Amino acid sequence: MPGDFRVYTSLDETAGRFGPSAISIGNFDGVHAGHQRLLRKVVEIGREHGWKPSVMTFDPHPARVVAPERAPRLLSSPAERAEWMRKAGIEQVLILPFSHSFSQLSAEQFVAQVLTARLGARAVVVGENFRFGRDHLGDTRLLVSLGERYGYRAEVVSGLRLRGRMVSSSEVRRLIEAGRVSLAARMLGRVYTLDGVVVPGRGIGSRLTVPTLNLAPAAEVLPAVGVYVTRTREPGGARTWPSVTNVGRRPTFGGGDLTIESFLLAPLDGPTPERIAVEFLHRLRAERKFDTPEALRAQVLRDAERARAWHRRAAALI
Repeated sequence: MPGDFRVYTSLDETAGRFGPSAISIGNFDGVHAGHQRLLRKVVEIGREHGWKPSVMTFDPHPARVVAPERAPRLLSSPAERAEWMRKAGIEQVLILPFSHSFSQLSAEQFVAQVLTARLGARAVVVGENFRFGRDHLGDTRLLVSLGERYGYRAEVVSGLRLRGRMVSSSEVRRLIEAGRVSLAARMLGRVYTLDGVVVPGRGIGSRLTVPTLNLAPAAEVLPAVGVYVTRTREPGGARTWPSVTNVGRRPTFGGGDLTIESFLLAPLDGPTPERIAVEFLHRLRAERKFDTPEALRAQVLRDAERARAWHRRAAALI
């Protein structure tokens, strides 16, 4: 039977506890469908041999240390990644603090000093583009070769393609930032969601006689400006509302900072939540400037009706 789920935040914490392990290594930003394929293989091998299904990931992202100008905006926090890994059957995750000194380990030093000596790796599962060690000089061929010397088996899992596109964290980011949230959801294996605290709005929703919730997200990757069919929920609570969400700068009212405003399509029924999570299901249209506030209100009500119709169709397919 699988043991309790553990998260380690340093190599020292793993001493005498981590191995023997079947392990995958990487950033796993977003834990998308391609990552999930790797995790399934780790779990399969680990359970077959009695090795702990494990993951080693990094915080901060290595690029923020070795090439900050190329560091990507992130889809997920380390805590979110660990939770998705737990749900996939992984039993332990090492979130390793990535530093300049760690980046200087050669490929063989990484295998000898970290993977085998500290983490007790018996199987190492990686994607076909996996690189490791100083200056990324290690590749999958070297990983396999070193496995013969250091006593682990290496499994290289091919990439996953969807609609002619290779599933990757960078591709998911591009899709979300282009507003293509439906295709991004297929690549992620779940709906892209923003969560955060509820902040005061500008009262537009109250004048429309529909409840609105304004989100201050912590995420680095935001959907393109526009109007979306969404689902809004209270994290950890039972309340969920169909909704339509505007991501934009309110050009009709003179513009300003980016806002994420969700119009609830069902009664609030209770106090305003302190935090919400907004699931982006489908993009309705781009944001536009209207000549008058009345024209904007009329459009919002049309958007709301289109969103209700979308939710009704989706419910009929379940």
